[in-house]
Amino acid sequence: MTKNVRVRFAPSPTGPLHIGGVRTALFNYLFAKKHNGTFVLRVEDTDQNRYVEGAEKYIIDALNWCNIPFDEGPNKNEKFGPYRQSERKEIYKQYADQLIASGNAYYAFDTAEELDAHRKDHEAKKKTFIYNWHNRLKLNNSLSLSAEEVQAKLDAGEDYVIRFKSPQDETLHLNDIIRGNISIDTNILDDKVLFKSDGMPTYHLANIVDDHLMEITHVIRGEEWLPSLALHYLLYKAFGWEAPEFAHLPLILKPTGKGKLSKRDGDKLGFPVFPLEWNSLDGEVSRGYKEDGYFADAMINFLAFLGWNPGTEQEIFSLKELVEAFDLKRVNKAGARFDPDKIKWFNHQYMQEQDNDDLAALFKQKHENLKDIDVNYISLVVGLVKERATFVSDFWDLSHYFFQAPESYDEKAYKKAMKEDTRELLSELSNIINTVDDFEVENLTTTVKSWITSKEIGFGKVMMPLRLALVGALQGPDVFDIMYMIGKNQSIERIKNLATAM
Repeated sequence: MTKNVRVRFAPSPTGPLHIGGVRTALFNYLFAKKHNGTFVLRVEDTDQNRYVEGAEKYIIDALNWCNIPFDEGPNKNEKFGPYRQSERKEIYKQYADQLIASGNAYYAFDTAEELDAHRKDHEAKKKTFIYNWHNRLKLNNSLSLSAEEVQAKLDAGEDYVIRFKSPQDETLHLNDIIRGNISIDTNILDDKVLFKSDGMPTYHLANIVDDHLMEITHVIRGEEWLPSLALHYLLYKAFGWEAPEFAHLPLILKPTGKGKLSKRDGDKLGFPVFPLEWNSLDGEVSRGYKEDGYFADAMINFLAFLGWNPGTEQEIFSLKELVEAFDLKRVNKAGARFDPDKIKWFNHQYMQEQDNDDLAALFKQKHENLKDIDVNYISLVVGLVKERATFVSDFWDLSHYFFQAPESYDEKAYKKAMKEDTRELLSELSNIINTVDDFEVENLTTTVKSWITSKEIGFGKVMMPLRLALVGALQGPDVFDIMYMIGKNQSIERIKNLATAM
């Protein structure tokens, strides 16, 4: 690419960042880094009625946790700042005026009551009311009024909006990197409001002006903006500016595959739809992937595959590998189904790559029972059980017997392991274990297995009750690893506890 690639992620601070927004940010980030470009964060807060306190900080914190930080944005490398649209109001007004001067936009003085009456009249006739070329000369605007009448209304301070004058009888030939060529009949377009009566621009004007002034080369956004593509092209044309390239990402669908993924789906099926926990002003707490125990890299790896594939069998990617492999032309048009089990699978894979010392520190932090336990011992335990874990929160159920002796025994396991001669075998086993001076895994394994072989009995007759004695159930890693970890005295004591419990 000849131009320096510049992309932007432009969320509205109206609440927590949805997982779909994270995916959009990720694809922008990957594309920028693939082409040694710049990833810009712009806060689109023109709709002040929907502004939510704390939402902007949440968005920035979420991007940082996901390891996809922006290069330019609020309070960071403000080359084209400010990066909050609410702080750029004066800029938009001059461009709205420019469109009026060039004849590409007009003042509309229609009141909300007048427009509502038109809509109801059309509904009664089973028609849809569209404000455009076919009726704008009959409505209350600067195209139907004389210049004197318009000026009088402006001088009187009457409320108005500025609408774009969409062309009649044209066919637009547009291009989307993902969806290819698109043809649009301009007769079906309505004259969108560009500037509101409260002195704020609408999304359409603000994002076009900002993308141009911030030198954005590629607009990568969700497919919900696809219906706006024609208007945005027309705005670039009206200003005489070169349009960026567009790519509209597919929807993230519900786990059933039908409809767009929502918070309600997560609440219903028990998974988060936000990267971080969100505490709303009314006291409602929404779960986050971070707080639920997911690794950021696992979530990012999962999201990368929602609508994109590398064209290979590889599924586990580092962020660097994702950057190298990413190509917008390999993004699908069809919606991508969200699979809660698949993201757990990714988390399990990433669990195996984590440093045991780091996991041990997290494990100790989460469990009061471990406050007096040496973290190095906990690290050794984690190394034995993490292959069965998906989250750090799984560790206690998988390893509690390394820290405390069983207080009860699994009923089914007890019936399966305990036979008439088991008590006698356990007593003899205790004596055999007591003879092992160098209490290492290899010595334990050799000594106990040799003894079992010498008695000419099945290994299950000894190994099942031995595991039950150590763990309280027929689960866990190798019994000799467990014995080595808890030590000779504790191993013998647990075996005797089971024998006396018979």
